[in-house]
Amino acid sequence: MNFHTILAASLMAATAPAALAAPVASAAQAANPLLAKWAGPYGGVPAFDTVQIAQFKPALEAAMAENLREIDVIANNPAPPTFANTFVPLEQSGRTLNRVYTYFGIWSSNLSTPEFQKVEEEMSPKLSAHQDKIVQNEKLFRRIDAIYNSPEKAKLTPEQQRLVWVYWNNFTQQGAKLSAADKAQLSQVNQQLAGLYTKFSQNQLWDEEHDALVLDSQAQLAGLSPAQIASAAQEGERRGMKGKWVIANTRSAMEPFLTNATDRGLRQKAFEIWTSRGDHPGEHDNNPVVTQVLQLRAQKAKLLGYPTYAHWHLADTMAKTPDNAINLMMAAWKPAIAQVKTDVADMQAIAAKDGGFKIAPWDYRFYAEKLRKAKYDLDMNEVKPYLQLDHVRDAMFWAAGQLYGFTFTPVKGLPVFNPDMTVYEVKGRDGKHVGLWYFDPYARPGKSSGAWMNEYRTQSNFDGPIATIVSNNANFVKAQPGEPVTISFIDAETMFHEFGHALHGLNSAVHYPSLAGTSTARDFVEFPSQFNEHFLTTPEVMKFLVNAKGERIPQALVDKIKAAQTFNQAFSVVEAQASAIVDMKMHLAGATPVEPHAFEKATLAELGMPSEIVMRHRIPQFGHVFSGEGYAAGYYGYLWAEVLDQDAYQAFVEAGSPWDAATAKRFHDMILSVGNTVNPAAAYRNFRGRDPKVDAWLKDKGFPVPAATAASN
Repeated sequence: MNFHTILAASLMAATAPAALAAPVASAAQAANPLLAKWAGPYGGVPAFDTVQIAQFKPALEAAMAENLREIDVIANNPAPPTFANTFVPLEQSGRTLNRVYTYFGIWSSNLSTPEFQKVEEEMSPKLSAHQDKIVQNEKLFRRIDAIYNSPEKAKLTPEQQRLVWVYWNNFTQQGAKLSAADKAQLSQVNQQLAGLYTKFSQNQLWDEEHDALVLDSQAQLAGLSPAQIASAAQEGERRGMKGKWVIANTRSAMEPFLTNATDRGLRQKAFEIWTSRGDHPGEHDNNPVVTQVLQLRAQKAKLLGYPTYAHWHLADTMAKTPDNAINLMMAAWKPAIAQVKTDVADMQAIAAKDGGFKIAPWDYRFYAEKLRKAKYDLDMNEVKPYLQLDHVRDAMFWAAGQLYGFTFTPVKGLPVFNPDMTVYEVKGRDGKHVGLWYFDPYARPGKSSGAWMNEYRTQSNFDGPIATIVSNNANFVKAQPGEPVTISFIDAETMFHEFGHALHGLNSAVHYPSLAGTSTARDFVEFPSQFNEHFLTTPEVMKFLVNAKGERIPQALVDKIKAAQTFNQAFSVVEAQASAIVDMKMHLAGATPVEPHAFEKATLAELGMPSEIVMRHRIPQFGHVFSGEGYAAGYYGYLWAEVLDQDAYQAFVEAGSPWDAATAKRFHDMILSVGNTVNPAAAYRNFRGRDPKVDAWLKDKGFPVPAATAASN
């Protein structure tokens, strides 16, 4: 996460200090290590070992003040506006703030203690107000607008023209053309939203940390693997309940329990704990937060001249309109629902032998595995011993080397914010430094659940070469000392997915930081990450998967995995697209108040949601949508990008190998390296020679492929 994430105008660049930067206001502020340039090797690294929570507020305030002084210099320049005297200093501005915000974002996601949360609650609205001060600076926008509309723009390089458009579009989308009164109102709305996003995240984290399934006896552990049992005992000890077993309220702990536990009553209890995060009346209830957020977003859209927030948020995406996104989601929904009905009928036949009850959501994963075993003689628990975390990581490195020429070498002695973190230097084929990759794999108190990629420093070349720094963060459960950490097949896919985001950043080769790496359309940014998942199941990568005895995963087991590759895909599509459709419909409701429970129930009933499945993210815990604006009215983007990634991988299939060097180079040159310097639809056509087709996606899911299909663009 960096300040690009919250500043839609992309004004911040995580690079060397700007020549125009005003000095920090006081000696006390200058002594604050959060404000300091990053020192050390590799062009400087984050000084995680110096961070104290008390430093955040004064550092952010000083950095924001410095940034506004930089903006005033640009806006008040008496010379006629040019690219050189407007856009170049804009790209140089905000570097101190970006460094501070990098720390702030890391602490928010990874080290969110009650002490930090108080700072976050106070500073999030102030950061939003700061963004608005820049976007609403009338003199600054006049300069941007003049250059955007000048005939001289045609003389700029294509990348410079793209940068001009990105700034102009972002400023316009964020209200730069509004009246003074409307600007003030919009800023108030944005500040209220920022506070609510923070509250939503903190409420969800509260439930994840304070609710858990506590098991008292060995009998309650039936079905769990020795590793799961050991992890649950370790969690119990960590919580001061030695002698008990605790299933933490995180996906990495709950989903394996729901998949393997034989006690149906405990599965139901675990499921209800997991799916009720943020949904408890009282201080940490996210339902009223959701209602307020949606009302404020509707007000924001109206101020900006759009019928709904969904129309506003999709205006500069690949989908362009909510209708295009909904059409794709429904095209996926219909065959998925049909397949789920077939799968449930087969699972129901197995459940009949266990008492004849109707399969409920807490039964689905359990009986899906029984059905997988019956159909394909495949027990995914047999796969897990071969999925050691370190080996999966090494397999990712090898694949990145084959495709992009990268090597990853451990680096010792750099500051980290947790002792479990590791750091790697990344070099290219020529042996030159490309960047750093930080890996933070384990769950802990104060850390958001799930997995993600952060960008600590953005690649650029315009002001001297600046190498990127990226991280991958996950929530795996630590093993007992001396024991390997083994993960599920889905977790291994997630590792490749998040590493795909990191590779997007590491492959970036653009001039201006605002256009670098993953700073692209939301429904395009998941494309490279999902594309990277394909390489997990290649024979070459499978050779890295060995168990604790050093034995490779047997070919017979690999063959079973391949034979079952479309199994249960419909379940994944339904739970994800239910979330995506509800997300879109909430934001299409406009000013109509949304009560989350009633809206969720009514929308799912209208869709014909199978009773055996729930949304992957129920509304009160839908952090993608309510912890910020990135995926709001945009969760459909995973599906949109998946159509791209499946179609793109077919280019390698057609070339005869997933490692085809020419195709990999074209993917690097046309997709990964260009960032947002090229319109995403054009970038895809440059790579594939045509618009994407949905055929490969349908085939991957095991759905029927119509005679003529194509993805909308």
